[in-house]
Amino acid sequence: MATIKVLVVDDSVVVRRIVTDALSADNAIEVVGVAQNGSIALSKAAALKPDLITMDIEMPVMNGIETVTELRRRGVRTPIIMFSTLTSHGASSTLDALAAGATDYVTKPTRVADPTEAVGVIKEQLLPKIKALVGRPRMGAPARVAQHDGPVRRPRAVVIGSSTGGPEALSKVVSALPGPLPVPVLVTQHMPPVFTAQLAARLDRIGPSRVVEAKAGDRLEPGTIYIAPGDYHLEVQSQGTLVKAVTHQGPQVNFCRPAVDVMFKSAVKVWGGDLLAVVLTGMGSDGRDACRDIKDAGGRVVVQDEPTSVVWGMPGAVATAGLAHQILPITEIAPAIAGAFTGRTARRVEVAR
Repeated sequence: MATIKVLVVDDSVVVRRIVTDALSADNAIEVVGVAQNGSIALSKAAALKPDLITMDIEMPVMNGIETVTELRRRGVRTPIIMFSTLTSHGASSTLDALAAGATDYVTKPTRVADPTEAVGVIKEQLLPKIKALVGRPRMGAPARVAQHDGPVRRPRAVVIGSSTGGPEALSKVVSALPGPLPVPVLVTQHMPPVFTAQLAARLDRIGPSRVVEAKAGDRLEPGTIYIAPGDYHLEVQSQGTLVKAVTHQGPQVNFCRPAVDVMFKSAVKVWGGDLLAVVLTGMGSDGRDACRDIKDAGGRVVVQDEPTSVVWGMPGAVATAGLAHQILPITEIAPAIAGAFTGRTARRVEVAR
């Protein structure tokens, strides 16, 4: 198998060395070039034609967001992973980069004095993302569309899970909703602290629904979308006629906190089969087990299709397990959600693989 060619772009010589060392430790990856700013990166990307680019955000001459924008304007579809700082400014800039066409992001190591430790942190974050994003053949059973036994129920809540590529997928879904939904919506997006608050604020600005980062004790209201806070699982709990949010730092599930499975399983305990579950683009299989519970309870499961997913891991895991009632392109997800309350549903798509 050919090696994955990576171009490393960062204005810090120290960071370039750390990233290069981290990637070069894997025989499947070759760092074919480095660049200290976006202007140089444009030239090297054209000359070297890497399979993937890692990109700093803050750089002189041409910053990361400007570089991503120009690469996409030129028709370069190479996956780009941004390097971000774990700050409000860093999170906001990262979301700007994703909106401009970046594929994913990792956070720079903080409070790491030992370069060897920093290399380890970068390896842990970067390597799985690179291998998921760059052309590995997908294996597995064909996707199967689940069948409903009995009438489709009107949901009392909508639950959404997403990961890699999720911020932009969520933006497309939230902005395309025709109006606030008559039920609460809960979202688990794999993201660190600070980032989830910025994501909620951004989604709140672009669509008809109120979007907030969930807080412990929140009374879940119709028309509001609640984002699981970074590093906290989000669950729901019924208290009489009310349903409230519960957040906690229990063990990681599927190597994630927040985890989709945790939120989905909690939701099915409260609302039973009166649920619409949506699984968007993302690495891994988080959400698959809970989708089985939702389907078995009589709820409905919709997943994003492979062509429009950045990574068809999470939705693919649900689809290949035969748990998805609809497999839809991202542009049809919002109509499918809205249709659950009007009696109209988007077309069902069966994917042969």
